[in-house]
Order: sequence, then C-alpha cells, then structure tokens
Amino acid sequence: MNRGSGETRGGVNLPALRGYNEALLLDLLRGAGPSGLGRAELAARTGLTPQAVSKIMVRLGAEGLVAEAGRAASTGGKPRTLLRLVPGARHAVGVHLDRDELRAVRVDLAGAVVSESAGPLDFGAGPDAVVEAVVRAVLRVCDPAGPPLLGVGVAAPGPLDHRAGVMGRVTGFPRWEGFPLREVLEGRLGLPVLLDKDTNAAAAAVPRATPPAAPATAPGPPPVPGPAPAAAASGPAPGSPVPGSGPAPGSVSVPGSGSASAAGSGSAPGSVPGSGSASALGSDPAPGSDPAPGSDPAPGSDPAPGSAAGSGPAPGSGSAKAGGSAAAPSGPGPDPTPGSAAGSGPAPGSGSAKAGGSATAPSGPGPDPAPGSAASAPGASVYLHVGTGLGAGLCLNGEVYRGARSAAGEFGHQVLQLDGPPCRCGARGCAEVLCLAAVARGDLAEAARILGEGAANLVALLDVERVFLGGRVVAAAPEVFVAGVRAVLVARVLTQPPPTVALAATGVAEGAAELTLAPFFGRA
Repeated sequence: MNRGSGETRGGVNLPALRGYNEALLLDLLRGAGPSGLGRAELAARTGLTPQAVSKIMVRLGAEGLVAEAGRAASTGGKPRTLLRLVPGARHAVGVHLDRDELRAVRVDLAGAVVSESAGPLDFGAGPDAVVEAVVRAVLRVCDPAGPPLLGVGVAAPGPLDHRAGVMGRVTGFPRWEGFPLREVLEGRLGLPVLLDKDTNAAAAAVPRATPPAAPATAPGPPPVPGPAPAAAASGPAPGSPVPGSGPAPGSVSVPGSGSASAAGSGSAPGSVPGSGSASALGSDPAPGSDPAPGSDPAPGSDPAPGSAAGSGPAPGSGSAKAGGSAAAPSGPGPDPTPGSAAGSGPAPGSGSAKAGGSATAPSGPGPDPAPGSAASAPGASVYLHVGTGLGAGLCLNGEVYRGARSAAGEFGHQVLQLDGPPCRCGARGCAEVLCLAAVARGDLAEAARILGEGAANLVALLDVERVFLGGRVVAAAPEVFVAGVRAVLVARVLTQPPPTVALAATGVAEGAAELTLAPFFGRA
C-alpha cells in the first residue's frame, strides 16, 4: 500500500525486473503525494542508479503515469526537478456486497473516490441476482471516457476461498456455497476481478488511510454480562484474483476496460506498464544531480548498492516485464495477486518475467517497508466491523492474514458466554449474537463493551497494537464505540501502553479497490 517518506526498499538493476522497478518507483511517488520526489531521492531510496531512475521516469511519463511537480528549492546548484504520480492515469473499482446493501466506488491511483453508487441488495436472493446487481453497479460508477480500469475488487461476506475466488457456506445463506463468483464476474465484466472477505478488504486499506490514534487511557469496565436473543451472523473469510480475459459471450462491455496497462494483454491485473516511446520529463544535468533521461545503462550494469548484480526482485515484488522467469523466493508466499492463477506460474510475490532469460529472487527477507504504509506498521493491527454481522480483518507484520484455509477473521464467532443465546453459526454465546442483541435493544454502550471484550482477547493472543473500528453500526455512534472498546482494553491489557483505538478512515468498498491497486504498486 502507500509508502511513507522514509522508504528504503531495494531496487534491482536488471532489464528482466523492469516491472518491479517501475512499481517500486510509482509506489514511492504515491507515498510522496502531490509534492513529489526528485530523481536523486528516488535513486537513494531504491538503490537504483540515477541513470536507471531517469530512464524509468521517461517511460512512465510517456504513459501518462508520472508528471513534473515543479522544482525543489536550490541548495547551491540547479534546482532539482520533482516528479509526482498522476492519480487520474488509471482507475480501479471496489464493490462491497453486504447482506442488505451494495456499494461500489471507482478510485484513482491515489485511492481517492471519483465516483460511487449505493443501493439495497438482497444477498439471500442468490448468486444470479447478486451478479446482475454487481454488473449494474460497476457500469454506474464507470466512465466511458475515463482512464483504463485496472480491475474490480469485490468484498463479500464469508466464509469464502480467497485463492480460488469461490464463495463458501455464508452464514444464513447456504445457496452461495461453491459459487465461483470471481470467474463469473470476470466473464461478465471482461476485467480482472479480485474476491476477498469484506473485513480483509477494510484491513488492507485502513493503515494507509487512517492517521495515528492516541493510546487508550480511559478506566476499564466490569466483565461482560450474559446477554440475550440471537441476531444475524456474519462469518467472513478471504477471496482472490485471477486473470481477466476479454468479454465472453453474454458479457458486458465495461467503460474504461479497454487498453489498461493491466487488463487484456496478459499482464496481471494492476501490473505496471513499461513500454512505449519515451518523452522526456525534465532532466537534471547539474553536477551531482540526476543524469538526463535516456542515458540508459547497459543491461545488467547497474547493480544496486549492497546487492549482487543480477539478483532478482525482493520477495513481494511486482511482475517482471522482460527477460525470463523470476525464480520465487523459498518458503510460502503471500496470496496470489489479481491476474495470477493460484498455484500456477511463479510463486506469489515473486513476479513473473515476460521474456527470455531468468532471474533469481533473493532468498533473504525483503526490504524494510516505509513508515505510514500498511506494510510498514510494526506488529499487528486489527479492523473490527460491526454491521449486519461482526467480523475482523487481521494485518500481521504488514500483511493481511487470511489463514491456510482462507478462514481467519471469524472474530464474531468466539464464544464469550458459555451456554449463552444460540448463534446462527450453531454455537452459543458468540460475540456476534451478544453484540448484535445489545444493538437491537438500543444499548450501544453494552454493544461497545462486548466488542471491546472480544478485541481484548485478540490483543492478548496476538499482541495487537492498533484497533480500527468500522461498519454501519459503529458509524451511527462512533464516540460510543471508540470509548467503549478503549475502556475495556485499558482495563484488561497486561502490557503498557494499551493498543490505540481509532475509527477506520475508509470503507469496505474503498478497501476492495485498494486491493486491486496493490499489484500496480508492487504489493501482494
């Protein structure tokens, strides 16, 4: 996701890894915002040579992805040219399927919403009706004259299989079990589609979008009481991406789905373009400054500082554009990104090379993430969602944690009261049934306290450092929920300081779009 100003990710100077280097630089520019960065700073942060950075910037400028942001203040020589990301050069769509509502957004490369649509949805009406609703919503938010679309992210209730893109036995909606939602939507939309659990989508986006929160300080409440009647359940689990081919018979032509850098030509969804003729962005020929664009280093002649020439991309890199297949790092990798079929091709995170030769990825750990990004947040964070159900999305060591069976995050189905009221999952006394029962009777303070008890269990188990709250119930009384959860954590935490508690600054649909953007910036 978004990188901050202290970025130190390592670049690799091999033509075979052009796509990775482009994604790396685009991600740095995204984190810098409108003020931009100079070539020398980009080179210093990545380990690429200034010549390599200049050539990449020329290519990206020719594709409309990068533009000049002005000149930096002079420190004795010619003022440096600053470069910035052009957010409107590509867009992505995010869709949130709730049990009774559908919300769709179109976002730019900075994650800003440029179009949105929301309306009622009957998830229980079954797959066919919901697919039609999604297609209509995507068409409503798209612009026929707009920039290319990188893909569509769909966040749905779980459980579901993130890797296969197949729905599971959604609590209360057994008709969905085994439905290949991702494949069906790709056929209808003619775009790459990513399917994930609603809470995972939100968890992936909130660390990037949410400013730091103050640590909890309020006094703690008494233990959870034994509640009342049952309410609707919300079991979640993850989903995945797969390449999107062109429209199939009966498919819908989505505006903007034409020549995107990621859609269509065999590139993974969100993969960075790297061809086309160069049009020079302002060069900095002053002594000690960035060399002029076009002074392309000879292939393999620019080893990154501290790395062996010819080494491959760091784990978690984007797809390589030229020169053979990049060998995957050893050990299990992250979930496949949109456009890569699970279990085929290079290991997730290693990137795929497009033409002759081969490049081996380094076996050691990847470079340090930047402050302020989801991946940079040390330790663990959790997103807690209270809506028609109760769920959680986990970020552990900067990555969304889905579990080996895509079933992580069933936060609402932890038992808080033995022999309590029955839950629709089949158990009794689950956090979800207790919390939603309190909401139903109008006792939001009690609902917040129950949510806090469940959060405290997660904090004790995983040493979670940041707790983000979201969902329509939280949005209706944000102060009540933040204060209630914070009070429980202060009372129960065994190690000081207690975790921070804050409202999520972005919605689930925005998170689904962010997951679709991630591969474009070299994120898994």
